[in-house]
Amino acid sequence: MAATRPALCLLCHVLLVAVAAAAGDDRGKIGICHGRVGGNLPAPQAAAALLRQNGVTRARLFLPDPAVLPAFAAAGIDLVVGVPNENLTFLASSGPEGAARWLRSAVLAHAPAARVRYLAAGNEVLYGDRSYAPSLVPAMRNLHAALAAMGLEGSVKVSSAHASSVLAASYPPSAGAFDAAALPVLRPMLRFLADTGAPFMVNTYPFISYANDPANVPLDYALFGAGATPVRDGALAYTNLFDATVDALVAALEKEGFGGVPVAVTETGWPTAGHPAATPQNAAAYNAEIVGRAARGVGTPRRPGVPVEVFLFDQYDEDGKPGAEFERHFGIFRADGSKAYDINFA
Repeated sequence: MAATRPALCLLCHVLLVAVAAAAGDDRGKIGICHGRVGGNLPAPQAAAALLRQNGVTRARLFLPDPAVLPAFAAAGIDLVVGVPNENLTFLASSGPEGAARWLRSAVLAHAPAARVRYLAAGNEVLYGDRSYAPSLVPAMRNLHAALAAMGLEGSVKVSSAHASSVLAASYPPSAGAFDAAALPVLRPMLRFLADTGAPFMVNTYPFISYANDPANVPLDYALFGAGATPVRDGALAYTNLFDATVDALVAALEKEGFGGVPVAVTETGWPTAGHPAATPQNAAAYNAEIVGRAARGVGTPRRPGVPVEVFLFDQYDEDGKPGAEFERHFGIFRADGSKAYDINFA
């Protein structure tokens, strides 16, 4: 079996490149996360209009907010709609019929299905408190079955966004492996994703890796800096932590036999305040590189030519977010609609 693994990985890569080519550069378009944990945020209509004015046509919403959904849908923005963690227990136990009722009342009553690209069932369910973990895959299956009954399973995909800590090993990237404690949930989920054509979603923040371990994560490596010392991994070379993290996840998928599952980065970004490295200049450098790479469809060293769908965090600063000070300063735009730093998306 070991002798066939490289050939299988190569076949998966060829298939992913073919899918990307057939879709043009569609997966390489950039999206932006729109959070609402703040007291000074513009109205949803203004937020949606601001994204369109800047050439952004995709957004991730963390909740199916009945005020936000219609505003973004009316603006022609394609959506990742978050399914709150606390809804997973009901969705897992109520069967496809209960999932259909939830879909109709929470999502489709406020936005047409044509504007919904993904349902993200839960956010970082396998990080920290894992009390919702047993409900995650059953909820995903029921949501998919409900979509299928509506004839929407081809256009609306169901996945779940994970913290990058779902990886127990990530260095070098080829050693990527999932946390063994998460595998009882991840293995049936990976089968579900492969069967339904949905991506594995991950939230990854090179800034946080640098802030937590500056002795081992050089700032240039986190920032796509030209002076970063490449990390050699067999025949591949890594000049930035973003690529290394995505490819560690790809390696983990391959180890589990699911090398054909695409990866979508549902959160990444760089803050502008709250830490010595959190500056507008660094945020501009990081996010501009993410945007440029998405536009070029460069992929990663392990999956060259396969665009990675990316959602930048966050549209605005959210002054109500808990945690370290920098958590409240990821905004790309100010509340008045001006940019926090110079960046272009078109």
